[in-house]
Parts: sequence; structure tokens; C-alpha cells
Amino acid sequence: MSSYEFEIGDIVSWNSEAGHVSGRIAAIHDAPFLVNGYRHHATPDEPQYEIVSLKTGHVAFHKGAALSRAV
Repeated sequence: MSSYEFEIGDIVSWNSEAGHVSGRIAAIHDAPFLVNGYRHHATPDEPQYEIVSLKTGHVAFHKGAALSRAV
């Protein structure tokens, strides 16, 4: 098992401008990366999770502190 707080495939939730959102983790980034010209800061100690919304299919990127495991 990895040392990350969440694993690929986990269902998580977070607060967004639109309210509470749930999604499935599709990838874990542990190095800085670009998305649409925006640089996301990620490290092995503070990864960014790539999450696909279960409702809309929108892709979001969040650090573990912003996420909670959906029940």
C-alpha cells in the first residue's frame, strides 16, 4: 500500500463554489504539472489528486487536505 492518504479509485468529496461535490480519484500527481497553462504544485509529501466528478465528469485537482472519503 502506498503512503498517500487516498488511492486511485477512491470516492472522495470536497467543497466547491457549486457546493459539495463527489468524485473518483483517477490519478495522483507527486511532481509539479501543467493543466491548461496553470502550474499545479505537487510533491511526494503533498500530492495533488486528480478527481473526476461523479455527477458531471468534470476533472478537478486537489490536495488531500481538501478531500474527505465519501461514504
